[in-house]
Amino acid sequence: MKTRFLKYLKPIRTKKDYRNALKIMDKYFDAKPNTTEGMLIEILSMLIEKYEENKFPIEAPDPVEAIKFRMEQLGITNSKFAIIIGQRGRASEILNRKRTLSIKMIRKLHKEMGIPAESLIGAYAS
Repeated sequence: MKTRFLKYLKPIRTKKDYRNALKIMDKYFDAKPNTTEGMLIEILSMLIEKYEENKFPIEAPDPVEAIKFRMEQLGITNSKFAIIIGQRGRASEILNRKRTLSIKMIRKLHKEMGIPAESLIGAYAS
């Protein structure tokens, strides 16, 4: 890699480092892959991603929010959700946070709706 780009490749530890890295990304964003500039962007994007993971963590949704989000993605109605759960009343209680999920329900939702099990076993929002 050309030495003129080496000054850009350093750990991102501060907001100033982060802003500078974003400026460089913007400047070389359209670089072709496997070019010096393209490799710079690839490495820099990894450094930026790591900084963002540490400084701006995204909280996992609670189980009910994960279910509602997936229902929306798949176009599943409350009635269809009740069929998946097995009982209309239970489905309503779950979506209204009056009942928590059982292990059997978690397995079924994971299998039939593709919701990550980790999302279904998380803490419920109060």
